[in-house]
This record gives sequence, C-alpha cells and structure tokens, in this order.
Amino acid sequence: MREFKDLVRPNIWELSPYSSARDEYSGHEAHVFLDANENPYNQPVNRYPDPLQRELKETMAKIKGVRPEQIFFGNGSDEAIDLVYRCFTRPGVDNVVAIEPTYGMYKVCADINDVEYRPVPLDERFQMSSEKMLAACDERTKVMWVCSPNNPTGNLMDRREIEKLLEGFDGIVVIDEAYSDFSLKPVFRQEVSRHPRLVVLNTMSKAWGCAAIRLGMAFAQKEIIDLFNKVKYPYNINHLTQEKAMEMLRSPFEVDKWVKILLLERERMIEAFKLLPICKKVYPTDANFFLAKMTDANKIYQYLVENGIIVRNRNRVALCGNCLRITIGTKSENSQLLSALRQW
Repeated sequence: MREFKDLVRPNIWELSPYSSARDEYSGHEAHVFLDANENPYNQPVNRYPDPLQRELKETMAKIKGVRPEQIFFGNGSDEAIDLVYRCFTRPGVDNVVAIEPTYGMYKVCADINDVEYRPVPLDERFQMSSEKMLAACDERTKVMWVCSPNNPTGNLMDRREIEKLLEGFDGIVVIDEAYSDFSLKPVFRQEVSRHPRLVVLNTMSKAWGCAAIRLGMAFAQKEIIDLFNKVKYPYNINHLTQEKAMEMLRSPFEVDKWVKILLLERERMIEAFKLLPICKKVYPTDANFFLAKMTDANKIYQYLVENGIIVRNRNRVALCGNCLRITIGTKSENSQLLSALRQW
C-alpha cells in the first residue's frame, strides 16, 4: 500500500499556498477591512468572498450527510477534476485508468496535464469490470475514474465492482455522482469516512437546476480536501454563486418535486421512444437522460436541428454507434421532440 504522500505530486506536497487576506485573521471578529486593497464602496460585491465558503459548507453538509471539512467547492465539477490531476499526477510520468465510454472531461484534463489516459471498455450492458480496470494499472497509475450514473450511458455501475476497486487499488478512486439525485440507490459520498483514497464528485448543475452558477463539489476525507484547498485559486467561488447556492439550499423540497416530475417524464419518454420505428433500443438509465440507439443517428440529429430541437449525437463515442442522448425536459419540450420524430 502506497503512503498518501507517495501519491501526491512532490512539488504540490511541498507547496506553500497563497495566503489570502481573509485567511490571515480567521478566528477573530472584524468590522474594518483595510487589508485587501478593496474599494470600500458598492457593498456587498466590493469585498472578496470567503475563500473557503464556510457558511455554504455548513449548510451543504447537513443536506449531503457529510462533515463540512469533507467538502470542496469548485467552479463546476471540472475544477475538481482538474485538481485531481494537478495534485496527484506528474506530467509525462504517471497515468490514470477510466471506464469507456464516459464523461469526456476526464480525458481532456488528462491531455491538458500531459498524463497518460487508459480507457477500459465497458461490456455490452455498459457495465465495468473491476478485474479489467485493475489489470490496466501499473506502478505509475495514480487515479481511477468511475462515473455512476454514467454519462452518456445513463446507468449505475455495479456497486460490488466499484467496491472491489476501493479495496484493490491503492491510488485515488474518483466516483462522479453528478446524476445520483435521479437514482434511488445509495450514494458513495456517505462512504468517504471509510475510504481514505475515495473522492466523490457532485454538482448543483443537474437536479438543483443551477448549471449557470457553476458550483461543483468534491467529497473526501480532510487530508484530500486540504490538498485541494492548497492548490485551488484563492477566491474560486464568487460571492454571487455562494449567495445563489444558499438560496437554493433553503428550498430542498422544490428540488425533490422537480426530480419526481423528471422521473415521471423519463418513463413516459422511454416508453414513447420504444414505439418509434426509427428507435432500435433504449438503454436502462438512472439519470435525467437516456441513450437511444437509432436507425441513423446522424440524419435524425440533423433533422432535429433543422426543426429547432437539440439533442446530443453520441454516434462517434465508443460503444455508442447510432446513439442519441436525450435529456428530459419539460412535458412540452418532450412532446415537441416526440412529435418531430413521429413525422420522420
């Protein structure tokens, strides 16, 4: 078993983080701020935001069932994804292993950071094999990426297979649960206290309807969260984002209502797609979207674009030939899509 220090990029382990003005007086009450070269006018946006988002973390912790010190907030989940590479992988030296197909930013961030990316294909049911994932590793494998529910396939990965990774891999296992609010299965974020190498991603972009505020999050043990906070830019979450997030967290029952409506619409859409002559198969899903194999994805996609309806063409993605990914919209939006496809 590698020590945690051996997983961290050496220069990051030795890094002295930037000390923001707001960090230096932490623990003391203050009412006169003459430390950060701010303009004293135009409150409240004239002041730098809390660099560690303490109030927001206290509130989020209660909703997510974790401790505040186990939460990292990022500018979208993409910031947390990039931080995993910057903290744990050495450019041109280390590698990561990921399921395939999956969310494209794992590979994009690997390429940006000059880290070898090793995709392991899912089976015909879009399920992962822990045995194949572990077989793809060597002594320089630092991270494993698992998206569950997966994007673009929509399905949950077999929990037993994920647990085998957590038990059998001595590096960092990242489980992206961006779509977990649409599933009734237990989430892995509540397991971070038991697994010191586990990082679980989540977001306010999906079930919470807040894609525009760009608030992603990572859950992990404090040792990992402290590392992320050490490397992130000082004020990565702006005041307006924190304010809007706090407002949304006061309305969890509204979000529950949205999720229930979307799940009902998802079932309606799946059943309707199965009756379309141009649809060959609809794959099982635990997300707010589904993957459908069509007779000719490229032509159908272009036809929909010409009719002002945008879906996601996944025809070129591994194992997703002739597939379209359909996000569940409002009942009206969904009906417009069905109407257009019935006229094909």
